[in-house]
Amino acid sequence: MDSKDIIENFEGSVIQHGRYNDRIYLIKLASEAPATTPCNLIDLAIKNNYSKIFAKVPECHSEMFFAAGFEEEARIPAFYDGKITAVFIGFYLNAERAEEPDLGRMDEILNMALEKQAGKSKCYLNNDVTLRICNEADVVTMAALYKSTFKSYPFPIDNPAYILKTMKSHVDYFGIEVNGQLVAVSSAEMDKQSSNAEMTDFATLPEWRGNGFAQSLLFEMENAMKKKGIKTLYTIARAMSAGMNQTFSKAGYRFGGRLKNNTNISGNIESMNVWYKHLIG
Repeated sequence: MDSKDIIENFEGSVIQHGRYNDRIYLIKLASEAPATTPCNLIDLAIKNNYSKIFAKVPECHSEMFFAAGFEEEARIPAFYDGKITAVFIGFYLNAERAEEPDLGRMDEILNMALEKQAGKSKCYLNNDVTLRICNEADVVTMAALYKSTFKSYPFPIDNPAYILKTMKSHVDYFGIEVNGQLVAVSSAEMDKQSSNAEMTDFATLPEWRGNGFAQSLLFEMENAMKKKGIKTLYTIARAMSAGMNQTFSKAGYRFGGRLKNNTNISGNIESMNVWYKHLIG
């Protein structure tokens, strides 16, 4: 499952690209990005025969992308430092990448999730269950758990070295233990400069699913991010996963849009739903 996509600097911006996700992902646009950046990204995609460019940009810089043919797919208000809207935009280099044959099912899953908006359900962990922050001693176990859960993933979370590197820099990992065995994990990937965090990397061993562990992890992560002064939380969840979409909707997250055929996860390129929540006080 090891991702062959690389993360590198592109005209001062940060991008991830490669055959694994068959795309370019503009992760962070440089504050002084040249107006030629959108066209240069398209040139890079053509050169490498990628079928999609996916970009996350401040709304104030979005016009130069729209002028180059990019289209808005989602948005998160107050994403950057609780003030500036983030716009998620896509550019397709072939028609097939833009088609969604499962659109009806995805809409059905979304509507089911929206009906559970800000539900009152709570998760109570039994006495033999422990929820805690993961540490360096956990990385091998975490990587094995991720590898057994996902056939593919957009980032190499089945690699202990990758988990350790991100743990030391900008990601807080959380886990649930049952009788000393790590059975569920998740992460909060922080952009402290912009005061936001992605709630991501949720995985539960098959035999422990159905216990509401994802909801418990999410609740714990929210409290941790609030203490660190993070203002905006978001996730990019599989549009075909009823469970994950309902988990975020129940927790009061708002739907921000869908990214078409965006991410290599669970063995296929899948569409992803964007959910967000603002922390107050």
